[in-house]
Amino acid sequence: MCAIMGYTAADIPLSRLENAFSAAKSRGPDGSRSLALPGGSLLFHRLAIMGLHPEGMQPFTAPDGSAVVCNGELYGFRQMKRELEAKGYAFSSGSDCELLLPLWREYGEDMFDKLDAEFALILYDAPTGSFVAARDPVGIRPLYYGYSSSGRILFASEPKCLLGLADRIMPFPPGCFYRDGRFVRYRDIAQVDEVCHDSLDAVCANIREKLILAVEKRLDADVPVGFLLSGGLDSSLVCAIAARLLGRPIETYAVGMSTDAIDLKYARQAADHIGSRHHEIYITEEDVLSALDQLIYILGTYDITTIRASMGMYLLCRAIREQSGIRVLLTGEISDELFGYKYTDFAPSPEAFQAEAVKRIREVHMYDVLRADRCISANSLEARVPFGDLDFVRYVMSVDPARKVNVYNKGKYLLRRAFAGDCLPSSILQREKAAFSDAVGHSLVDDLKAHAERVCGADWRDRAEQYAYHAKPFTKESLLYREIFERHYPGQAAMVADFWMPNREWEGCDVDDPSARVLSNYGASGE
Repeated sequence: MCAIMGYTAADIPLSRLENAFSAAKSRGPDGSRSLALPGGSLLFHRLAIMGLHPEGMQPFTAPDGSAVVCNGELYGFRQMKRELEAKGYAFSSGSDCELLLPLWREYGEDMFDKLDAEFALILYDAPTGSFVAARDPVGIRPLYYGYSSSGRILFASEPKCLLGLADRIMPFPPGCFYRDGRFVRYRDIAQVDEVCHDSLDAVCANIREKLILAVEKRLDADVPVGFLLSGGLDSSLVCAIAARLLGRPIETYAVGMSTDAIDLKYARQAADHIGSRHHEIYITEEDVLSALDQLIYILGTYDITTIRASMGMYLLCRAIREQSGIRVLLTGEISDELFGYKYTDFAPSPEAFQAEAVKRIREVHMYDVLRADRCISANSLEARVPFGDLDFVRYVMSVDPARKVNVYNKGKYLLRRAFAGDCLPSSILQREKAAFSDAVGHSLVDDLKAHAERVCGADWRDRAEQYAYHAKPFTKESLLYREIFERHYPGQAAMVADFWMPNREWEGCDVDDPSARVLSNYGASGE
């Protein structure tokens, strides 16, 4: 990953900013640097992924005094670098982010929409004295902002860096840049200007081609790359594509509860098919409960689904960090938001399905994307998300929703059909989504619920009332998470839009638990 921070004034001592920024040190354990600027400062923690030499350390600076810090990956940067060198720019490192200041000088604010990247950056433009911040259109890389007591804006990769510096902390909106007091949207990745009416064969061919390219881009790293493999459709596809592209065994990792690890069976089946070097990690109820408080602090959320699904991923990534040299992990997030969940089978119309997808994609940075980022970066690793590829997201969002709704009696039909053949065994390719909280096991959720029953007494509804102003807890489990969140992030609940839940307005979806297990169409999905 990497961590960035910036302040647009000089009234807070740099030492105080550095102390606050140290909360995100796990994102970049390979080195730290601060840069005082006229009227502000930039701070950086480095996780060296591209351009491993010292010259790749940030902030990058330009002869005119401009500077930039970025947590990101710029795909296709080598071709851009050659083009910039032809225009007279010189580079001293192998880092992709070194291109940002020359790109800014060439294109200004138009630069952001030209990037094929997942990024968050803060840039100081010396000629104008402006601080500029921006974030990728999906929000793969995190960025938060708040205002100091003097009313000047601060930015940081994680909200915990802004605690005590800003009264109200909010996520930086994806697909936007900030400059001179204004947030400007440069791209709304969920907006469809023209519906794609390609044939079924053409849609599936495009999905296949674009996902393969998305995976291929994300294999480029100067450090070892690994893969999270749950045994479900999405992560299995990413792994199968990567194994075929690389032409050698890849390193795959799976996690399961020690009491009901049937999910590991599917991960092992996929691993055997693609010939990966497969690693299994078992976790226990004790592991889960002892990590809960720290996990909520790491995540910065009280959302039920995010916390449940993060537990296995966090503990797995901790084991990967301790037991291997892997530094980059590819994951299967964002497929559900694009192709549908179990609950979107209840969508009353294609238009309703599309509206739900738009909502989920616009908010995914607060849920599944946040989960992957924090669980992985907390263990000093980098996450890459092929399903979040900009071209892939843009295309799938544009596909006629009448083709995306489940009229095939098989969820994610388009994705499955796109990769029908020898890419994966039918048992994986056609397997229905299981509510294993990211393929960890039903017992994990049951253990958390039982813990909430023990901790939250009969007065839980009265205790929940104090949070009625935003995202009021509605179960003992949700209250437990909210109370832990408030201890770490007092008064900051608005950082998250609400609880991630099925659309209660749809028939069959008015439920009090986000798990697909409570839906009538779940059936034998978890067997």
